[in-house]
Amino acid sequence: MAQAQVFPRRANLIAWLIVALIVITPIAAITGLYLWWYSPAVTLAGVPIQQPVNYSHALHVGGLKIDCRYCHTSVDKAANAGLPSTETCMSCHSQVKPDSAALALVRESYATNTPIEWNKVYDLPSHVYFNHSIHLTGGVGCSSCHGDMSKAQVVGRNQPLHMSWCLQCHSNPENQIRPRDQIFNPAYVFPANQAELGLKLIDDYKIEVPRLRNCSVCHR
Repeated sequence: MAQAQVFPRRANLIAWLIVALIVITPIAAITGLYLWWYSPAVTLAGVPIQQPVNYSHALHVGGLKIDCRYCHTSVDKAANAGLPSTETCMSCHSQVKPDSAALALVRESYATNTPIEWNKVYDLPSHVYFNHSIHLTGGVGCSSCHGDMSKAQVVGRNQPLHMSWCLQCHSNPENQIRPRDQIFNPAYVFPANQAELGLKLIDDYKIEVPRLRNCSVCHR
């Protein structure tokens, strides 16, 4: 007597599909989350941040060769780089293009003594401590984090600011350290012997590399 078939022939296929979904779905979800977390949608890396005044670093830094410290006066002295006051802008623009429509907000700010509300580009979480002056003193140039500002028409984040990105440099700082006279050179190119030069500069600058990986250095 023929034995009755309990399950249809496609049951095996359905079973394998279910197993595949159980295995693939978490992998796909984790992969998707990872790609999303490192995408510009989250990091804002490469996304231009529009400002109330159309300020061009390409013109001021690249064309006019204005040093970073002229506007960001505290960058080599304090944790915060600082933003230029309207008085700083008007020290030039009271004479240069004083009637430009593009500078109307700057003139209004100067006349009313009301600071311009610039939009933040680099905004770290409250639990992260970052000090500009320590990095500059240690030989890390502006362009290592901000990119070549001499070519930036509209500024955006040049890096994702994830902890893993920070740790790459804190673990192997010799890859990013440059001579101090090149700190503010936006177009600086690391030489072919950077590994050797970096190790020498670490010694010259007396950088304690093991300490850079201590949690308390960035989280206080």
